Amino acid sequence: MHTEPAQRIEIVIESPLQERLCRALDRAGVTGYTVLPVLGGRGRSGSWTREGQVSLAAGMVTVLCITRKERADAVLEAAFAVLETHRGVVSVSECSVVRDERF
Repeated sequence: MHTEPAQRIEIVIESPLQERLCRALDRAGVTGYTVLPVLGGRGRSGSWTREGQVSLAAGMVTVLCITRKERADAVLEAAFAVLETHRGVVSVSECSVVRDERF
């Protein structure tokens, strides 16, 4: 089966910023993304769980998108414009996709 190279970008961000981030991704030309709840984790501030939060708005989500390599910088710039003053983690990895016309 034929595959094409792409970039997988995962952005972990505070739940209240999800809509703002998704709008920025739309403007950057991302044709699709997936939003997943984050159940918990550990970082510089220690461990936390979604269940330990007073409100789900205080939780985190992961926004996952796959894009062509030539668009990755625009996507990252859009993400960092939202994350600049907020907590969040961004990771980028190489991946291969089938049906690359969808990306």
